[in-house]
Amino acid sequence: MLGSACKHMAWVLAMVVAGIVQPAAAQSPGIGIVIMHGKGGSPTKHVADLAASLESKGYLVANLDMPWSEQRDYDANVAAAEKQVEAALDSLRAKGAAKLFVAGHSQGGLFALYFGGRHPVDGIVAMAPGGSVGSTVFREKLGAAVSQARQLVAEGKGDEKARLLDFESSRGTYPIVATPANYLAWFDPDGAMNQTIAMKNMNPKVPVLFIAPKGDYPGLQKIKQSMFDALPRHPLTKLYEPDATHLGAPSASLDEILRWTREAAR
Repeated sequence: MLGSACKHMAWVLAMVVAGIVQPAAAQSPGIGIVIMHGKGGSPTKHVADLAASLESKGYLVANLDMPWSEQRDYDANVAAAEKQVEAALDSLRAKGAAKLFVAGHSQGGLFALYFGGRHPVDGIVAMAPGGSVGSTVFREKLGAAVSQARQLVAEGKGDEKARLLDFESSRGTYPIVATPANYLAWFDPDGAMNQTIAMKNMNPKVPVLFIAPKGDYPGLQKIKQSMFDALPRHPLTKLYEPDATHLGAPSASLDEILRWTREAAR
């Protein structure tokens, strides 16, 4: 009896080595993940190492260039950005992903939270989410630009590019050129990029890995606990605080993202 069992184990090992029988780990569901950069960023900057590392671990990855990138200047509205992420998820699914996650850094993290309240996915990874247009500082810095965009839309000039303003805590206020209609889609204080609303509207069935680096911008450090507490309760929803800066959060969180997504994919 024991001899037969040993012979069977030896046969299985030989087949694995030969590539005929795959080990259990390889038979687990494929994991696909969409990754979105932060404001004024790109797929080749602060999220690049994370995307490459996940791919090296066997993940199917879509590292997207989103409308808030340094090249695009809000050239599409929120609905179009949702469709872009949906298309990326469909592509990952077609490649074999059985479990799908959406991850974003900074403004990408906020958009990931917004997306998670409207679309069925297996989990959201929000890395140092920020850029809430409903915050006091955004209302103060961009209130005049929002009013200007509203006026241009009212005058029938919503699709004509205009010089407007954006804000980021590390750079202050700076000019952008975008259509007023697209601008309002992103900067309406009560719209999609209001973080409080986005988090309260999260699908309670979708877990969130909320990453708040210890060296984040002071404003984001101040609100991290209240923002996390605003999420619906889910057994897998977790606050993770790596020893990193705002920009270093994606790379510093690789191991935890691997661990958490694998747990959520079970």
